[in-house]
Amino acid sequence: QVQLVESGGGLVQAGGSLRLSCAASGRAFSSYSMGWFRRSPGKEREFVASISRSGSLTYYADSVKGRFTISRDNAKNTVYLQMNSLKPEDTAVYYCAASSSIAPISIGNRYNYWGQGTQVTVSS
Repeated sequence: QVQLVESGGGLVQAGGSLRLSCAASGRAFSSYSMGWFRRSPGKEREFVASISRSGSLTYYADSVKGRFTISRDNAKNTVYLQMNSLKPEDTAVYYCAASSSIAPISIGNRYNYWGQGTQVTVSS
């Protein structure tokens, strides 16, 4: 019902910034809560941030709180992840996901649709 395509990943030096975008199809974007997850080699998928359907509520992992900002533009069917003060530990493939939940949830199993991911590499 929903297709998601991430973009904006790349190579950046520690302390730098990057903004990821996730474009959604399906003509019902505003009915989904959205989230960002990431996965590093040899590690489990990790929750990063989520946002409610209207964008009024957000939720962040402690590891990124104060550095990352999630936002959405329902008119453009797009969700964003602004990443500032990047650290080498942030290096991962970042995934966009959509959930039918009305809450900005952090549980991966509660998300119905996933993008293919975009690579973020932070050099030290």
